[in-house]
Amino acid sequence: MESLEQIKARAEAAVPGAKIDIVANPGPSQQSSLLIDNEHAVAVAKLLRDDPALRFDFCSNVTGVDWLDRTVKKTVKVKKVVDGVEKDVDETTEEKLPGYLEAVYHFYSMTHKHGPVIIRMRTADRADGARLSSLTPIYRSAEFQEREIFDLYGVRFDGHPDLRRILMWDEFVDYPMRKDYREPDDYEYEPTPHDDVLEKAKQHYSPRPQLDGAENITAQQQ
Repeated sequence: MESLEQIKARAEAAVPGAKIDIVANPGPSQQSSLLIDNEHAVAVAKLLRDDPALRFDFCSNVTGVDWLDRTVKKTVKVKKVVDGVEKDVDETTEEKLPGYLEAVYHFYSMTHKHGPVIIRMRTADRADGARLSSLTPIYRSAEFQEREIFDLYGVRFDGHPDLRRILMWDEFVDYPMRKDYREPDDYEYEPTPHDDVLEKAKQHYSPRPQLDGAENITAQQQ
């Protein structure tokens, strides 16, 4: 299999305007990935599938990732006059980086028996209605997995043939896999609220009115 750098160069040459970066993975797997801009993601995926030297013809899995807003501290040296003498002084600055959502795809080649190559796409932010291009028209096996990311993270995939919830019921609000998700006490629309969920829901029930003796007997008979 070609190196990630070679695959990146091949894709950039074949898809004019594509913005592709290599995202290093410092973990034990050392599986770095290609970050592809949303506008050219479908064209790059088609190249990965159809290029005779690559033939990444199988999408094994698609996962979602939520990256929260974060503040990064940077230390830089600046020149300042201290006691009448110009010196290099360390100064700490803070940079606020907006969060985003990602879809991560693993591709293998059944033809050449190599892989994986991992690609990423990122949304502009974490707001409702965050969008990415669907790769289901290129890899049919991505269909249900993109629906799962839509359901649990709130990413809308443009070009998906059947984008609807797959795990949660239609009336469910919010996205359970987001890192700032908070589980509600009362699942108002849950079809089968059992056990601990039912106990939480009971806290929101209106208290039953107190009945006198005659009314209590009538209620029991009913």
